Amino acid sequence: MQPSLKFLGASSLLLLSLLSGCATTTLNSGLQAGDLPPVGDFTAENGLQFTIQPLNLATLPPPSTPKINNDIYNLIQSSTPSQYSITEGDVLAIKVAGYEDMPSNQSNHPVDQQGYIQFPLIGRISAAGLTVPQFTQKLQSQLRRYLKFPDPQVNIVEYRGNRFFIDGEVSKPGEYPIADAPVSLYSALSAAGGATGLGDSNSIVLNRQGRNYNLGLQELREIGASGNQIYIQDGDSIHVNSQERNKVYILGEFGQIDPVPILEQGLSLAQVMGETGGLNSFTADAAKIYVVRDNPGYQRTYIYYVDMQNLTSFALANRFEMQPNDILYVDPTGLTRWNRVISSILPSTSAIRSFSNL
Repeated sequence: MQPSLKFLGASSLLLLSLLSGCATTTLNSGLQAGDLPPVGDFTAENGLQFTIQPLNLATLPPPSTPKINNDIYNLIQSSTPSQYSITEGDVLAIKVAGYEDMPSNQSNHPVDQQGYIQFPLIGRISAAGLTVPQFTQKLQSQLRRYLKFPDPQVNIVEYRGNRFFIDGEVSKPGEYPIADAPVSLYSALSAAGGATGLGDSNSIVLNRQGRNYNLGLQELREIGASGNQIYIQDGDSIHVNSQERNKVYILGEFGQIDPVPILEQGLSLAQVMGETGGLNSFTADAAKIYVVRDNPGYQRTYIYYVDMQNLTSFALANRFEMQPNDILYVDPTGLTRWNRVISSILPSTSAIRSFSNL
């Protein structure tokens, strides 16, 4: 009897060890909100400070306002369309009416790196920095020394001097010329084929002479401005960010747990729940839905929670505006957590039973 008792004791110890290990693993590895205070401030074991807010009309965060700083206002106010000035690298076509036999009528005239073109009778004449009407008048004045009624017609056939660059989430990234028509932020995006499906037109970076301006088309509209009011200059670069930077993350007992992008028009808590297929009807605790909002620039992390068992809470959820990097989480029911513990234990008890029958 003694050997069998020893064997039974060892089996029992092994069983208890496996049971306790499985239970601990299941409870610790499964997501759960834990013991949170109903409201107020607290410091978690990891040292982070939190503020718990039950979601109601009084605690509903106000809608975000456009973050247009003084730099953007100054950019808009100082951005005016101007006539195109001839620049180095441009190519001019010049026809002198009434003098069709002149060699200049049969060839184009590139503007060299010093800003000059070579023209019959006159020789070198400066063009860079002048508008087409200004250069035409200058050319006509000098031709009067040699021709009785000179009437030069000047056109720019290739714009090679002034250029801008655009990349990021646009259909056709690359380098583009700035022609005689002013190029606005809108027309620059249009030239590049517009933003891709992943492009975020509310997150655009304009770099001008080493300085970054963070622009959003939606934010500009909200302050009564427009992308057509910002004119692109020579050497500007435009970068369109991806919506991948602008998502809400889903955890817990939802129909699906893929991240949800925030589009230009914004995203409410109710819309996120719709995009995720709603709560899991078998496992979710509708009384425990949390939004974790962390901003490294602030000392505290906010946790909002709402009881979606109440129909009136849907109106609150529709008014709650999600922000990038928010985490939406719903707890499992107590019964779900218990069933998961049991489900993990049962395979272990079967293994012990088989071991005991050896």
